[in-house]
Amino acid sequence: MLNVGLSMLGLSRFQFAMTTVFHFFFVPFSIGLAFIVAIMETCYVVTKDDTYKNMTKFWGKIFLYSFAVGVVTGIIQEFQFGMNWSDYSRFMGDIFGAPLAIEALAAFFMESTFIGLWMFTWDRFNKVVHCLFIWLTAFGSTLSALWILAANSFMQNPVGYAMNAAQHKVEMTSFSAVIMNRQLWNEFPHVIFGAFLTAAFVVAGCSAWRLLKKDHENFYRKSMKLTLIVGLIACLGSVWSGDTQTRYLINNQPMKFAAMEGLWKNSTQKGNWSVIQGTKNHKTTWSIEVPYALNILGHHSLKGTFKGQQQVNKELKAKYNKNGQTRNYYVPTRTLFYSFRIMAVSAGLFALVAIVGLWFNRKKSQSIMRQRWFLYLMGLMVWLPFIVNTCGWFVTEFGRYPWVVYGLLTIADAVSPTSTVASLLFTNIVYFLIFASLGAVMIILSHRVLKQGPDSVLTDGYSSKPQESDKKVDPYEMGAAHND
Repeated sequence: MLNVGLSMLGLSRFQFAMTTVFHFFFVPFSIGLAFIVAIMETCYVVTKDDTYKNMTKFWGKIFLYSFAVGVVTGIIQEFQFGMNWSDYSRFMGDIFGAPLAIEALAAFFMESTFIGLWMFTWDRFNKVVHCLFIWLTAFGSTLSALWILAANSFMQNPVGYAMNAAQHKVEMTSFSAVIMNRQLWNEFPHVIFGAFLTAAFVVAGCSAWRLLKKDHENFYRKSMKLTLIVGLIACLGSVWSGDTQTRYLINNQPMKFAAMEGLWKNSTQKGNWSVIQGTKNHKTTWSIEVPYALNILGHHSLKGTFKGQQQVNKELKAKYNKNGQTRNYYVPTRTLFYSFRIMAVSAGLFALVAIVGLWFNRKKSQSIMRQRWFLYLMGLMVWLPFIVNTCGWFVTEFGRYPWVVYGLLTIADAVSPTSTVASLLFTNIVYFLIFASLGAVMIILSHRVLKQGPDSVLTDGYSSKPQESDKKVDPYEMGAAHND
């Protein structure tokens, strides 16, 4: 009944990809939003403007929702290492153990502790101390990302290890080498800048939708201005860190770089860069190209050449194929090629929208309220950062195919031998329904917060001071008053 072309490897890969993509919707968003909320509260502490305090509480609600969903999906993701990828866990356990333990015991514990203190102590500490809580929360979330990326970077560029051939696993020989992995320090800034950009344009986009309804104009205009400034800085940081990371791939993962640029044959000194192309049978059938652009992007020069996928495949086959193996090392080229271009085009669009938005929203100008087309555009861009983040994940993970640990362990060798097609098909369906439900809940709750508006933070549970409506009335005291 299940013989419909499904395999344990294919279903295991799909399930992990689905879980990771959904989890990665919320991780960058919550990391970036933590910092934006911290900046808002800092503005309140410095200026004593209650609008910034209300902004902190209001956008802090959505941050808490994203944090909760991110935790749930992260737990599901970690279960899969034992469920579907047990051979990978055995192979990588000694390397993964240290950074993941530090992430859980230090970074996540720190983040969880201070997020609780921040939520429930608005009137129990002075402004500076309370503001410090959200900064420590943001710092903890960033540390958490650092340790996760340290483990991921080893999979991209194994360092500081020794191979235990008898037990078929890698053992850590240098913790400092794992932490100082050049892959990590190229990858980490790009992820963090992407997180800031994601949160900035989500807040700016939500503010745009409310401004279309002319709702709390001062509140949402301030929210938009602050987040567009953060978004513009993050966009420039993303371009810089993305360029650094891409140039690093030229020598470290040449197949990934060649696929991103659509190179099948070695490039010439002319350095043509493909804007769009068609491919078939590991060859380019047609292409729209810009001369010298590839050299400028890859070498920051008009001169230079790059290896194509055909050349790289020959080199990898000579290096890794043993005992008559005929395995090829081509990666999903179309996925990487167009994912990279979506990221590049989106970066330019983000920067342009941020600059135009800041101009329209300048002080003592009503331009932003008159440019309804621009508010609609910004509102629609709420979804774009999540698409861009997913494209980044595709490039990072699909680009090292067929390796799960580059040069050491293939994806096919990492899957659990005890998994079955039936169990994987069932869990894929269950996880999809869970993720769809969590996503729907997140969207519904966030939309409810936006509909309630910033006035809701004045009467909600953030404050420990009793409201007038919360005061209990003694019925006997009322009776005595009537008798008098």
